[in-house]
Amino acid sequence: MGLPPQLTPEQRQEALLKAAISRKRRAEVKFKIKNGEFSIDTVLEIAKTEDAVAKMRVKELLESLSGVGKVRAQSLMERLNISPTRRIQGLGRLQIKQLREEFMKSEHAIKPGKLLVLSGPGGVGKSTVAKKLREAGDFWVSVSATTRSPRNNEIDGKDYFFVSDDEFTRMINADEFLEWAEFAGNRYGTPQEKVEQALLLGRNVLLEIEIAGAKQVKAHLPQSVLVFLEPPTWEELVARLEGRGTDSPERRAERLKLAQEELVAASYFDVVLINDQVESVVRRLIELAHN
Repeated sequence: MGLPPQLTPEQRQEALLKAAISRKRRAEVKFKIKNGEFSIDTVLEIAKTEDAVAKMRVKELLESLSGVGKVRAQSLMERLNISPTRRIQGLGRLQIKQLREEFMKSEHAIKPGKLLVLSGPGGVGKSTVAKKLREAGDFWVSVSATTRSPRNNEIDGKDYFFVSDDEFTRMINADEFLEWAEFAGNRYGTPQEKVEQALLLGRNVLLEIEIAGAKQVKAHLPQSVLVFLEPPTWEELVARLEGRGTDSPERRAERLKLAQEELVAASYFDVVLINDQVESVVRRLIELAHN
């Protein structure tokens, strides 16, 4: 193998600039795919004349499509015998034909479910709303993985997936979580594969998680709908938090301070609902899932 060509500083700078422009163009295309502005056909046509798009990995293209995600993309590529590292420009005629046919059939396939992510400040009533929504039977319930030990009445696979610290770290490194966080010395995470499988089967999915976790989910699945639950008034939230008899005065003060910070995050969410009546919030969430 020969030595790589020696570039002058000017040539190196030019090459870096060209690479940055190509990355930006691919990011623009993926954004338009996620928003529904570009179909797979559109991107395949653009790739015929734009080198930057032609060099996009097929995996990135498929994962950007609404309702596809990593699990379906991997399954589809394996079925069509497309290498995980294959770029659009490397696709054969038969593979392009099969990809086009696959997504032409999608309008007759099962309509993917919707992923609603419910979040908000502590004490706002997220758990109560989530419980009522699950009782309505309209949503698939995600089971989280955790590194903490099971309690006496907890069942592995039903209450949580109980895993070791090493296994949890492996799952993080393999990008298997939609979101994860550490709390009180233990780690908790939402496995991505199970959620995507439920969505592909047409099930609506509800995740009741913290604000930081909601942002992680949006980064993994842009089609998710982030719902922020607000209290009717600040005074009512204070009353709820102070009414928790298990908290010390110091802990209540910490919770109030955190709640103030969390309320500011509402602007990041797709939908903001005021929890003045649990039944009306549940009805609105069901409407969001079916719109």
